[in-house]
Amino acid sequence: MSYTVGMKSHAKRWTIAELGAAVERALAIDYDGARNGQVRDVPDARTIRYYASLGLVDPPAEMRGRTALYSRRHLLQVVAVKRLQASGKSLVEVQQQLVGLADAALEPIARLPAVIEQPAAKESAEAVAAPRPAPVAFWATPPAPVPAPSGARTLQLVRLSDTVSLVVEAAEPISAEHAAALRAAAGPLLRMIHAQPQPPDQEST
Repeated sequence: MSYTVGMKSHAKRWTIAELGAAVERALAIDYDGARNGQVRDVPDARTIRYYASLGLVDPPAEMRGRTALYSRRHLLQVVAVKRLQASGKSLVEVQQQLVGLADAALEPIARLPAVIEQPAAKESAEAVAAPRPAPVAFWATPPAPVPAPSGARTLQLVRLSDTVSLVVEAAEPISAEHAAALRAAAGPLLRMIHAQPQPPDQEST
């Protein structure tokens, strides 16, 4: 019988502000900026949180007290987003290309410099002094929605019935009034779908 002994990871960890600074250092090389004037060349903390709400950036790697810490994978994800936007891709196209990619697939897109300096050794007093809380389900309560940057378009799901949903590309969140209008307009289609004969249950007799 064999046993595996877990070793504590010594990978780099950044606060969200330090992650933004690391992204800025990574983009200092071979980066001409976004072609769309409405897109920030270097993302701030608010933009990184917005990327997380779209699934482009993973949840924090760990929590130190109330401070979220991020890893090299998060750096790869954010830099890859900016490089694809700089190539002229929309945020929807970036979503379709990046969501769920492993680190090995992100590496050639992000093209990180050979050396990314460690974040500043001095940590905030809050991060050092705060006790480590008992494990909790960090994402049990969904985070508050973050307003999308002006002009950004995202894929949104509208439930038309118990069995039919519609994916809509829109720049603004779809209101309940608009969702109801879509359901009403889709009425004939839903009736046709629901009128289709259901396949018989395959039960052994």
